[in-house]
Amino acid sequence: MRAMTISRRELFAVAGGLGLVRSAQAKDVSFKLGVASYSLRKLSRADAIKALEQLQVKYVNIKEFHAKIADTPESWKQARQDFENAGITILGVGNISMAKKDEGEIRRNFDYAKTLGAPLIVMAPTRETLPLIEKFAVEYNIKGAIHNHGPEDKNFPAPKDALDAVKGMDKRMGLCIDVGHTVRTGADVVEWVKVAGSQGRLLDMHFKDLADLMNSDSQVPVGEGKMPVRQIFAELIRQHYTGGVMLEYEIDENNPVPGMQKSFAYMRKVVAELSS
Repeated sequence: MRAMTISRRELFAVAGGLGLVRSAQAKDVSFKLGVASYSLRKLSRADAIKALEQLQVKYVNIKEFHAKIADTPESWKQARQDFENAGITILGVGNISMAKKDEGEIRRNFDYAKTLGAPLIVMAPTRETLPLIEKFAVEYNIKGAIHNHGPEDKNFPAPKDALDAVKGMDKRMGLCIDVGHTVRTGADVVEWVKVAGSQGRLLDMHFKDLADLMNSDSQVPVGEGKMPVRQIFAELIRQHYTGGVMLEYEIDENNPVPGMQKSFAYMRKVVAELSS
């Protein structure tokens, strides 16, 4: 019987459809394309899972809309089971505020992540709460990724601010770079992806595109704006990044799937082309 063969183009298309893109060559591409579930905030958990299946996405960062921190640990277990039954891996939780220096509250956030099976918390802390968060990150072996929120963020507007804050801390403390908020500060997003990666601090990413790089209200499907998408992915490939690249689609909240489909089609195409 003649062995079945598959072209490299077909191989990458299949991998992209699964959300995990790997190159068979020396250029190992192993980051994970997924969804920040804030994108699906108007949908119930069951409908959000159906949307992820429709998008052929296998990775998710859970926002409270789909597993509330205020609920019981039993409900957290059920949420995890619901996603896992659909073949979806929870890569992280958040964004979660960690601004209050309350040991019990911060521990509960880590219990929440642990119960959901999340290896990472995307967070909005303050410099004062970071040492306490670091303590729990080590205890639970769960990463803490500071989410920069642009010019309006008094604590961590840009990746540089977050990097400065975690300098000297345990390597489980790092960044979730939001590319949209980063460019709005005037920072070179590609350069800061490079810098954070070189320091081992790039733990997660929230991805989006903007028609006007200084206007948060100008979001469009990825590939239709001015975000340097190809250059960002090229840098991730160069540094052998292995974390999540989570689409955070904040527009069309009542019907987000069509725009998200366009976004993933473009992102997968770029990654496949760069990988080949």
